[in-house]
Amino acid sequence: MRAVSQHKWWKALARDRFLYVLLAPVLVYLLIFKYLPIAGEMIAFKNYRLADGIFGSPWVGWAQFQKLFASQEFYTVLRNTIVLNMYQLVFVFPVPIVLAILLNEVRIEWYKRTLQNLLYIPHFISWVVLGSVVIALLSPSTGFVNFMLKAVGLDPVYFMASTTWWPVAFIASSIWKEAGFGTILYLAAMAGIDPTLYEAAKIDGARKLRQIWHVTLPGIRSTIAILLILQTGNMMDVGFEHIYALRNASVTSVSEVISTYVYTRGIVNLQYSYTAALGLFQSVVGLVLILSVNRLIKLLGERGLW
Repeated sequence: MRAVSQHKWWKALARDRFLYVLLAPVLVYLLIFKYLPIAGEMIAFKNYRLADGIFGSPWVGWAQFQKLFASQEFYTVLRNTIVLNMYQLVFVFPVPIVLAILLNEVRIEWYKRTLQNLLYIPHFISWVVLGSVVIALLSPSTGFVNFMLKAVGLDPVYFMASTTWWPVAFIASSIWKEAGFGTILYLAAMAGIDPTLYEAAKIDGARKLRQIWHVTLPGIRSTIAILLILQTGNMMDVGFEHIYALRNASVTSVSEVISTYVYTRGIVNLQYSYTAALGLFQSVVGLVLILSVNRLIKLLGERGLW
């Protein structure tokens, strides 16, 4: 029986060999950049020095974690990371769903394609470029936004130096860059909805909003659930490029997150073991979150990630 199973496995491998060849670069990437670096997590339990190397550096046990949890900076950075991610979950996550529903209702094809292209373009622009555009638009002296404020008799606002307005600019730029591209997944899910469901809803007298509520949203519910799990799994991570492109010394109290803190303390100040402990803490919490939300989603009747 085992020999027969192995024969079937090799036969399937030979049949789909070209698909496995296409998959090989992805597996190599994951192995080199995702799995092999896990071995380096041991420096979180060492007093790592470049001269001694990973294996030559002395073990210090939980000392780095004790230092981390005793630091007030850590709690500030953790708070900023969670707050910004909560803002993204509340304000950014629903936007692609709304955009996809609106685009799905557009019946003029050339107009629909034009809108889609305009929405997708920001995704392919580097945060370095997009961040410069955002800063220019919000400039207190030459920015378009403050020009409009002056035109209606209001005083200019230095948005990027305000701890109140900086998170708003961060969320708005997130929506601008990523919301359009996120609609692709939802539009693909909507394309799989049986058109006869809409016809049945019309026969029952359901207007457009009722059709969206009872047909469209249930049809993409599984996609929403999976993306929600992935979003929650990233709750301890805020993109470094985005933050670094927009932050400045005036808003450090609200813009310093784990990724930028690791860069400043670990790369610039060479505190490798300390930031490795922070990175390990971040990964463990992220894993717990994604497992918990995946379990919750399955209890609510959806499939989840696995």
